[in-house]
Amino acid sequence: MTHCSWSISAPVIGPALLSCLPSEVRKPAYDRAAMRPGIAHIGVGAFHRCHQAEYTDDLLANHFDRWGLVGINIRPPLLAETLGRQHGLYTRLIRQNDEVEARIIGSIIRVIDSQGSARPALEVLASSDIEMVTMTVTEKGYCHVPSNGALDLDHPDIVHDLANPQAPRSVPGILARALELRTGSHGRPVTLLSCDNIPTNGIILGNVVRAFAERRGNGLVDWIASNVTFPSAMVDRIAPATTEVDIAAVEKRFGYRDSAVVVGERFRQWVIEDRFAGRVPRWDLVGATFVNDVTPFEHLKMRVLNGAQTTLSYLGVLGGFEHTSDAMADPLLAGFARRMLMEETLPTLMPVPGISPAAYVEQSLARLTNTAIRHRNHQIATDGSQKIVQRLLNPIRDRLAKGDNITLLSVPVAGWMAYLIKASARFGRAWQVSDPFAEKIAEIADRVGADSKELANAILAINAIFDRSLAASDMFRANVVAGLDGLLSDDPMAFVRHVRADPIDARLKRPARSA
Repeated sequence: MTHCSWSISAPVIGPALLSCLPSEVRKPAYDRAAMRPGIAHIGVGAFHRCHQAEYTDDLLANHFDRWGLVGINIRPPLLAETLGRQHGLYTRLIRQNDEVEARIIGSIIRVIDSQGSARPALEVLASSDIEMVTMTVTEKGYCHVPSNGALDLDHPDIVHDLANPQAPRSVPGILARALELRTGSHGRPVTLLSCDNIPTNGIILGNVVRAFAERRGNGLVDWIASNVTFPSAMVDRIAPATTEVDIAAVEKRFGYRDSAVVVGERFRQWVIEDRFAGRVPRWDLVGATFVNDVTPFEHLKMRVLNGAQTTLSYLGVLGGFEHTSDAMADPLLAGFARRMLMEETLPTLMPVPGISPAAYVEQSLARLTNTAIRHRNHQIATDGSQKIVQRLLNPIRDRLAKGDNITLLSVPVAGWMAYLIKASARFGRAWQVSDPFAEKIAEIADRVGADSKELANAILAINAIFDRSLAASDMFRANVVAGLDGLLSDDPMAFVRHVRADPIDARLKRPARSA
């Protein structure tokens, strides 16, 4: 019989505590002691814990098999003192306005910290137990060129790894080395599944791993062709970064301490390309969808939901709003986002079986009004240079090819620029930003000053983000200049109001501000 009394301080969640939890907290519905590793996941952040780990928890509960997760972090934070201390257990909270639903996820067997050296990660990834490697390493983790998806051979981590292939520190370098170790031991096939918000993420992952392996020149590329697959996937659930308030809320309401709490919305979706190298976790039996082509689903989600998030994040910060839900509560920004999606984004989408695009827009915007999901605009704005290609620039390119209007879609592109420009010294360091191109754009802003045309010209010349044909478009350039002119003014929301109401010609005839 388990003894459930504890001292004044709240106990830390762990296996011994499960039987003592309140009945309203759902527990793992399987024998965790019988779990065996089968999946390795790189990048154990909030999204993974609220998405793939939950699907795997469902799978273990309904179709128990050898699919326990081994979580690996090769970047901060360290996992030992959170998930490690808690034996992989953590609380997943679903919040929908005033409603709260708590569940303990048990699918993570153990966690590995491999920030200081790749060796611990490589031991797991090269193991014959591991038949599936999933990852959420953010867009910049792939060390690719955003505009074309190729391996960035000038990336400092790639330069290091090509010179030191046995001690890699990048995701492509670590994966290539793990595959090399597999060839030299058991040779078992493996599926590498990206779960990051990148279009054709499987193609990009395959590109960077194969490009790295090719430069090894030891036959690894041929082995990969026969034994490794890189399916694409579309993932969806809003799961903002956990805060101390979330951790304290669990302790106050349920009586235990959990340093790895994760909070998400009720909606979730996972669409996976049916292309696997060996055995596969049957996530399709617990809500995921296996399809031949993920692309239509990717475009729908990235261009609509993510496009709205990116738009609201930059315009929201510029308008003084802290969270997505705050921006959505503003009729001007909510109305702008809806009109942009309906008029300019939807015509670029492929048909998606069983989904009405207009209904999807309304569903997406409704999700963003959830006041219990405190998704900070600055968090969504992080690494925008890696996100705007698929969310905004690709639909803009599609519309330009047909001679269609791009005025509304150009506004958040200018918003991304204005967001980084205003973080520069010359513009008063309005806020701190995190973006691989932040320093580059700050240097441009410091040098150019408030000349919108010159700012746009210099930023559009960054061909890692803007491919040459797009940057050469007079229509695109004119819209970006007009956008920068308005969003860098003393009243950026007046510009948004103007764009939302006026025809295109009136907008582009507005005089640009001088430096």
